[in-house]
Amino acid sequence: MQDPSDSDANVDQRPTKPGQHVIISLRRMIAQGVIQPGERIAEVATAAALGVSRMPVRTALRALEAEGLVTKLGGRGYAARAITASEIHGAIEVRGVLEGLAARRIATQGLSSLDEQRFAACLTQGDAIFSKGCLSDGDLDRFHAYNLAFHDLLIDICGNPSIGQALARNNHLPFASASALAVDWNDRPAEFAHLEAAHRAHCAVVDAILRRAPDEAERVMRNHAEAAVGSASIFRRLGIGLGASSTA
Repeated sequence: MQDPSDSDANVDQRPTKPGQHVIISLRRMIAQGVIQPGERIAEVATAAALGVSRMPVRTALRALEAEGLVTKLGGRGYAARAITASEIHGAIEVRGVLEGLAARRIATQGLSSLDEQRFAACLTQGDAIFSKGCLSDGDLDRFHAYNLAFHDLLIDICGNPSIGQALARNNHLPFASASALAVDWNDRPAEFAHLEAAHRAHCAVVDAILRRAPDEAERVMRNHAEAAVGSASIFRRLGIGLGASSTA
């Protein structure tokens, strides 16, 4: 494996807590090919390059195993899995269909006053992140929490537990989960635009739900999944073109 210190990961400005910092950095390094498929990920070298102890690296590798990005090498640690554009596109397409169905169901049945308040409170968290016009330290942690809260709320309110169960299975595929952020903190303006587009998509979905427009709600949510994992530049090596107007 190429030494992580040779990549851009080591110059990240620690925008997140150590655990998220390591997970996001390793996702990006796998997508960009800094860590080659089948090559062992060295805990000590990775921890040193990312400026953390070995424990966050260990925790991150277990999480990435659950996401289908690394495989366990018996007692020898972990290695990056080979991932393909079709594998990622397929998983994201399934996620879009499932979350689009959830949005359609909610728009068709309508929102209770309590659920309307829950969506409003959730979107307010996103407004607070992007109202400054730029990303500051800690915003990735805040976005991660807000983004998961929105997607979890959508599934909770839709009233079909089978959708959530199917999503849970799909989340074990590479970059399929709403939590699978892969961002480049060294290009903050681009990442601001990318993550703000996600927030705008959330707002558009809720607006369509409130207007009882199921076709629109489903379409926006499905489009939203197409750029679910990160900036298109991160996935250029795999030939994945992710839309700029919709994201995780």
